[in-house]
Amino acid sequence: MLRSVQNSKSANRRKSARQGFSLIELLIVIAVILIIAAIAIPNFIRSRERANEAAAAQNLRNISTAEIVYSTTYGIGYSADLTKLSGTLLTADQNNAGLIDSVLASGLKSGYTYTYAVVTTDPNGNVTSYTANADPQIANVSGQSHFYTDQTGVIRSNPAVSAGPTDTPI
Repeated sequence: MLRSVQNSKSANRRKSARQGFSLIELLIVIAVILIIAAIAIPNFIRSRERANEAAAAQNLRNISTAEIVYSTTYGIGYSADLTKLSGTLLTADQNNAGLIDSVLASGLKSGYTYTYAVVTTDPNGNVTSYTANADPQIANVSGQSHFYTDQTGVIRSNPAVSAGPTDTPI
């Protein structure tokens, strides 16, 4: 009888030992999760940067297209600033054209800062040439490439500094 009690006690101990995970097993699982996270997080950050860069190039394309529409619609050259290209479609005029969204017109969108500058005007004060730049808000975090366009509509890119008219077209 004593032997059967001892056998049942040792069987219970083995059974209870098999019910949980050992510390080593838990540490291995945590290590695997950390390795997967170490691989996935940098890829996620790079993909977010690339998405911001693609959005910046597209936003410059939108600005160029809006400038052409503005110029042909109102016949006074290009706009003096980005806010004239934005606005509501309820009352479209040369000061409130409704061609780009108000977020882009504010100069900050998708991790990029947009700078619009008038280069030349005609004797009547109408804008005849402009430049638009898109630069990462935080370099190597919100994006790496810098973009540029002007009245030609060609978008140019520079990986290190603010892009200009001599940089490589994309």
